[in-house]
Formats: sequence, C-alpha cells, structure tokens
Amino acid sequence: MNVALGGTFDPIHDGHRALFERAFELGDVTVGLTSDGLAPKTRHDQRHVRPFSERQSALADELAALATDLEREWEVRELTEPTGIATEPQFDTLVVSPETETGGRRINEIREERGHDPLEIEVVPHVRAADGDIISSTRIVEGEIDEHGNLTPNRTGRQNIS
Repeated sequence: MNVALGGTFDPIHDGHRALFERAFELGDVTVGLTSDGLAPKTRHDQRHVRPFSERQSALADELAALATDLEREWEVRELTEPTGIATEPQFDTLVVSPETETGGRRINEIREERGHDPLEIEVVPHVRAADGDIISSTRIVEGEIDEHGNLTPNRTGRQNIS
C-alpha cells in the first residue's frame, strides 16, 4: 500500500511521530513537506518556521528509524500547494490529524475530478501533553512544552526571525 501524509513538521513532536508510525504500519510512506513558500500560508499563527533543508533533514532522521524497524520504503517530497502529492494516482491512503481531515476530503474531491480512486483517510488522534491539551509545534516553539508534551515553564521559546 502507498501511504501519503504531509505537513510542515517544525519541530517534530510525539503527535507527528504517531502519524508517521500509523503510516508505516499501513505501507510504504511518502511525506509531503511544505516548501519555504507554502509553510507560512498553512500556519494559523505567525511564527518562525525553519528552512526546508533543516526540516527535511530532521524529518529524514525520524522516518529512517521507523522505516528500518518496519522494513518499509519512504521518501520526502516538497509540497508547493496544500493538496500536494496526495492528488497523484499512486496513493491508496492518506494519514491525517483531526484538524486536517477536512483537507483530506477535499483531496478526494480533486482525485474524483481527475478520475482517480478516492483515498482511504486514516485519522490519527491527537497526542496529549501533560496538561491535557494537544501537543503542537506552536506550543513547543513558544516554550510551553517539549516535543514529548512535558510542561517546560522555565524554557524560553524559539525566537521569531523575520
């Protein structure tokens, strides 16, 4: 099975790892990583996002370890539009988080318009931090939590760089 998922992944945290793990359980994985131009357009907040090359390197490290354990193939591709790679015909499943499920349905509409079979949409639940709220990259960047959801009240966040 060919599995797709996408995102900005900056920084990678346990919520992302849950997405990756589920994707690898299902098949070979292609991750669409937002381009430097697309990343700010997909954010609901105004925060600094590291350059594509840095995000790609960190993502490759995460994926390589999981793929080896499960004997799966993987690749990272640059996303320049929100619907990205998932509209391509070779994919069978799209792994999403609860907030991106609507985007998955939109991708299936586009696939139908193009004459492709719809994707199975696999929704992976949020991973919760120690305070019960979801783990998010924004909370990590702001210094509230670490990548595992532990509260970090004495940590300063990532500085916004213009």
